[in-house]
Amino acid sequence: MSRIALVTGGIEGIGAATSEALAAAGFRPVATYAHNDAAAEAFGARTGIPVRKWDVGSLEACQAGVAAVEADFGPIDVLVNNAGVTADATLHKMTAEQWHRVLSTNLTGCFNMCRSVIEGMRARNFGRIVNVSSINGQSGQFGQTNYAASKAGIIGFSKSLALESASRGITVNVVAPGYVDTAMVAHVPAPILAKIVEGIPVGRLGRPAEIAHAIVFLAGEMAGYITGSTLTINGGRYLT
Repeated sequence: MSRIALVTGGIEGIGAATSEALAAAGFRPVATYAHNDAAAEAFGARTGIPVRKWDVGSLEACQAGVAAVEADFGPIDVLVNNAGVTADATLHKMTAEQWHRVLSTNLTGCFNMCRSVIEGMRARNFGRIVNVSSINGQSGQFGQTNYAASKAGIIGFSKSLALESASRGITVNVVAPGYVDTAMVAHVPAPILAKIVEGIPVGRLGRPAEIAHAIVFLAGEMAGYITGSTLTINGGRYLT
């Protein structure tokens, strides 16, 4: 029977590409989202992939959402934590609300979702967790102390959870995309984006499908000996 794969932020950008790639690979994906009802409806109609709505920043919402998905479709064996937001400002101008909003979704959301599925995965002695970080969580970025902290935190979180979970057949890995052709990157002013692309050795932005391909690999049966790893996918812009 096909494994159920839950993808947070799964209706747009990298998340949508991942949901579709998982379906093409034989998984049964369920995509979550938080705000854009019209986009969610369009995505579900176009792909046939089930869509559910909740705020990953709320542990109670995540627990209820996971319980509902498992009641409808079966145990969740694959979790992709892709939901993320930005609220950019230099630290001397950043508000507490901007800080907490980004950390709540990006990092606490990762905890909330993992906490909601980990006991079931441990009981079944199988699980694949792939957490989406960012090049800016590795290299830092001007005006993104909140975002970089959240994405760097995901890497440390994932390494620790990988150690806790390895003996129970659960792998926990990270993909750290660089600049990818998504709506988030499209909001970068054109002159700045041109300079960013100039600094990418392969000479272009990444494609969502390229990130999705890596996530699907890490979710698969043949990736069982890979855990606690961070796969950087950034066209050579930042080498680790």
